[in-house]
Amino acid sequence: MPSTTEAPYFIDTCRASIATAVATCLQIDFETAYSGVDLGKKGVDFTVAIPRFRKGNPQELAQRFLEHPDPFIYLATADGVFVHFMIHHIILMRSVLDQVFRMAMPSEHYPHGFYGTNKSGAGKKVVIEYSSPNIAKPFHNGHLRSTIIGTFLANIYAATGWDVVRMNYLGDWGVQFGLLAVGFRKYGSEAQLSENPIMHLFDVYVKVNANKVTEGAAGKSSTMDEARGVFKAMEDGDPEALALWRRFRDLSVVAYEKVYARLNVEFDDYAGESLVTTANIQSVIQALRDKGLLAEKHMWESQSGRNYKMAPPTDDAGNPVRGENPAWAVDLHRFKLDKPVVQKPDGTTIYMVRDIAGAMQRFEKYNFDKMIYVVGDQQDLHCAQLFKILELLDAPFAGRLEHINFGKVKGMSSRKGDVKFLEEILDMARDAMLSPMQTNASKLNNLEDPVATSDQIGTTCVKIQDMQAKRINSYAFDAIRMTSFEGDTGAYLQYAHARLCSVERKVAGEISLCKDPAEIDTDLLVEPKAREIAYILACYPETVRMAFKTSEPSTIVSYCFRLSHAISAALETLIVKGRDHRLAGARLLLFVCARLVVASGMRLLSLTPLDRM
Repeated sequence: MPSTTEAPYFIDTCRASIATAVATCLQIDFETAYSGVDLGKKGVDFTVAIPRFRKGNPQELAQRFLEHPDPFIYLATADGVFVHFMIHHIILMRSVLDQVFRMAMPSEHYPHGFYGTNKSGAGKKVVIEYSSPNIAKPFHNGHLRSTIIGTFLANIYAATGWDVVRMNYLGDWGVQFGLLAVGFRKYGSEAQLSENPIMHLFDVYVKVNANKVTEGAAGKSSTMDEARGVFKAMEDGDPEALALWRRFRDLSVVAYEKVYARLNVEFDDYAGESLVTTANIQSVIQALRDKGLLAEKHMWESQSGRNYKMAPPTDDAGNPVRGENPAWAVDLHRFKLDKPVVQKPDGTTIYMVRDIAGAMQRFEKYNFDKMIYVVGDQQDLHCAQLFKILELLDAPFAGRLEHINFGKVKGMSSRKGDVKFLEEILDMARDAMLSPMQTNASKLNNLEDPVATSDQIGTTCVKIQDMQAKRINSYAFDAIRMTSFEGDTGAYLQYAHARLCSVERKVAGEISLCKDPAEIDTDLLVEPKAREIAYILACYPETVRMAFKTSEPSTIVSYCFRLSHAISAALETLIVKGRDHRLAGARLLLFVCARLVVASGMRLLSLTPLDRM
């Protein structure tokens, strides 16, 4: 069974009990049987698909199971090729609520409890690289996906016992800085830079990029030639070029940290391409050369690899004309991975070689068991090339690398200047939440800081819209849908948690939960809606494991909404205030446990649960 922080979770104990019976009936080993006991759907607790193991009669298995009484399961029914199982209601309520209350309650060592966590990754270290914005450009919504997916992965790995290093690998090097420097000379303003550095640098970038595009259409390249010259000076250590670069970098980091604070995101290590030294790069180039991996690459070679064998240009006599200094590349065509360049003809490097050197530096520093790159699907080829090159270099960690990709946020492009900046989006979401609050004086007076509360709700809305679907799916930003209280939105999720807090406040002077929930009579919770909540709570540890296995934040999002819907339905009929003291205490225990687990799921998603809204 999966390892937990202490005793097995109730859901695992029930599964093991069923697996033991299945293994005996079908004469298979326990591990195989356990892997085939699935959480049930459509009103059943567990399901076993008989053909998954061998041919057999599901009805016969169900009957044989019932002939041998089980302490947890009271019903086994055959349904086609499936056998469904139901947990004893009284045992479910008692066991789950006891376990959740004991493990999810805050304590000195676990400020947010530890229900749902496990120790499967104990003793292992993972480095997760995420966010990674480009210096001197605003943090736009396109960066949001990497930031919140990476934060989720860091949280879910920590919840499964891993030692997590949260790394922000800044895009702080490259020819784009040369382009920005050229643009600042032409369009820069010290006054505007002091007033709003990031927005001004972005305006400069858009203008100089427009110059580059115009020149390219006319067959010219003076702006890019000048930019490449500036970047070459940076790589050669020119003090003036580096001073301007450092200024842009420092201003950008300060701006990013403000956005991260609003997103409830923290990092252990701010790295960057610039921290990869010349010595590291030369060491990589030499290693590639020693392994016989370097090959020339000319401008006339195809980038796609499909036309790789096309001939070079020729003169009128048919003689090959090369005409330019070749770049150095690694030929990966035999792996169907093209021929990535590692060094340009002018001697400057591109981010491939810096990524190779950076990976080596990280392994030397952290000796990780796994390293995850959280970048968009447009980098699928680059990551595959990077991993293959490290494998060919016999890097000892080559098999420990993973690329977690995701789709695009449609309509974002910093080059065209039509980007929606994340800070503006967060402001918009905050204002959309604040506006209805300002029309309700009583609610407004109950909030210590309405603006901060609105900001938390708005940020939740932005994050939930992004994490709701599987990460590989692209989506179009929808401000109206995102900030609605109708349907499965961030605002609805915060409301569900705040509503549970309200239930506790309303009975605070009448009912208090003792430290030992065993003193509360959970046998009184006989309603199907109470059972549904208890079963969903029981499934939380398995949901955490599944989210870890798939690296999908949507798994936790879906769970939180499922639990929130069950809570909403139960609150309409399972009234606490004014009821018999014993019954009210049992219902309060149920809702407190539900609140603790909703909050746990929200924190995995890097959300801050609100007590009032």
